[in-house]
Amino acid sequence: MIATIISEKKKHFPVLLNEIISIITPQYGGTFIDCTFGQGGYSEKILTFPNTNIIAIDRDKDVFEKALQVEKKFKDRFIFKNIKFSQIQNLKLKNENIKGVIFDLGYSFNQIKNPKKGLSFESTGNLNMRLGINEFSAKETINKLSQSELEKIFKYFGDEKDSKRISHRIIKERKKKEINTEDLVKIIELSKKKKNYKIHSATKVFQALRIFVNKEISELIHGLICATKLVNKDGLIVVVTFHSIEDKIVKYFFKSLSEAKSISRYEPKKGENINLLKLIQKKPIVPSQEEIKINPPSRSAKLRFAIKKENFFDFKTDILEKFKNLIDIENYSNKL
Repeated sequence: MIATIISEKKKHFPVLLNEIISIITPQYGGTFIDCTFGQGGYSEKILTFPNTNIIAIDRDKDVFEKALQVEKKFKDRFIFKNIKFSQIQNLKLKNENIKGVIFDLGYSFNQIKNPKKGLSFESTGNLNMRLGINEFSAKETINKLSQSELEKIFKYFGDEKDSKRISHRIIKERKKKEINTEDLVKIIELSKKKKNYKIHSATKVFQALRIFVNKEISELIHGLICATKLVNKDGLIVVVTFHSIEDKIVKYFFKSLSEAKSISRYEPKKGENINLLKLIQKKPIVPSQEEIKINPPSRSAKLRFAIKKENFFDFKTDILEKFKNLIDIENYSNKL
C-alpha cells in the first residue's frame, strides 16, 4: 500500500524516502521488513546498499509481478510473502538480525486507479475496496449493515459530519435496489448539507469504507505489536501515516512504550519497569514543500519512528483497550 509521488510520466517514488533512509541507515547493512511492499520503492532503494536484505510483504496479490522483478534483480537478498502485516509473527525467521520494520499506510497510484478494486469514487459498478485477503467487500457493507452501524463507520472512520443523513438515505435507497458505486456517490452528494469545493463530497465516506473493509485499525495495531516483538535491540519501527486515526494509534503506541512499562515472561526480571522504546523526537516528520509540490497528496503524510531499547519479546500494552471503540465498530463485519 505504498503511497507514491507521481511525476508527469507516472513514475513511482515512495513518500519520504530520503527521510526514511536517513533514519534506518542501510549503509551499515542488516535485514529489514517492508510491511507494505506496493510498487517496491522502499525495498529497491534499501537493496542498493550492500549487505542488506529485505523481507517484503503485501496483502495485495497484484504486486506479485513487481516482487518477481525485484527478486530477479537482487536474488537471494529479497523474499516476498503475500500476507497481511498483522501476520508477520508467522514469518519463519532464521536468526535474522531485524534492523528495521517499515510501514507505509498509503495507497498506491495503481491501486487507486484499478477499477476492479473500486477504491475511488470515480470507479463504476459493484462496490469493492478489498486490498486482498478480505472476508467481505464494501458491497456487503453498504447493502447489509444497519443505519446506525453505517453512521458510526462514516462518522468515526471518515469524520463525516453528514453521516446520519447519508446512512438514512442509503437505507431508503437500498429498499429499491442494490446500491453500487455510482449510486453511493449520488446518495452522498444529495445528502450533503454544505459543499466543500476543496475535496469531493464522497471522499470521507470512501475513506471510511476502505478502513472498514480492510480492517485497517486492528491491522495497524497488531502490526505494530508484532513489529516491536520481531525487531532486534536498537532496531527501528518506522511508520508513515496518511490520516488522523492512523497517526493517533502510532503516536499513542510509541509514547506509551517509551514510558516505564512492565515486561512479562522474558528479561529483565518479572516486575522490573523499563522504557521499551526510545523516541528521538516527539513530533512527526512531514514532507518538504518540494515533495508536496511534486505530489500534492503527500501533504497529509506523517512519519514517526521508535527505537527498541532492549531485547524482549513479550510485553504489556493497553493499545487494544485504548482504541476499543474503533475495534468494536470494525467488528460490525461479523454480521456480514
